[in-house]
Parts: sequence; C-alpha cells; structure tokens
Amino acid sequence: MIFWLTRLNADEKLTAWGLGLIIGGAVGNLIDRIAYGKVVDFLQWHWESYYWPSFNVADSAITVGVVLMLID
Repeated sequence: MIFWLTRLNADEKLTAWGLGLIIGGAVGNLIDRIAYGKVVDFLQWHWESYYWPSFNVADSAITVGVVLMLID
C-alpha cells in the first residue's frame, strides 16, 4: 500500500487519504500488539444509562479509509 501511495497522481486525493488512513490504522494496531499484546485504544461513551458501543480508533481509521477509496 505504501508503494501504491507513492505512485498516485496529484488529483487522486481521496485514494491518498484512504490509503493513509488504512496504513495509519494498521500501524497503530501493530504498535499496540507489539507493546501490549493486545489492542488498547478503545473508546466508550455514554449518556445517562445509554452506552454507545465501544470502538477502536485504529479500526475506525481503516474503515473510513476503505470507504473513501470506495467513493473514489
């Protein structure tokens, strides 16, 4: 993916953002796995008694990156 990112034209901005988010998310998960043996960057929000589902920042970046590439 890094090789693909370096070969993009200047007008392929959505693809570049998508690849950047995918690479960044993958590296974030890899760092967590090496340092802690598991992924630890989960977020949990709530309002009164309602809890939004927990999510992982790195996996969210990968998902947004894929969506941007699909849009492009």
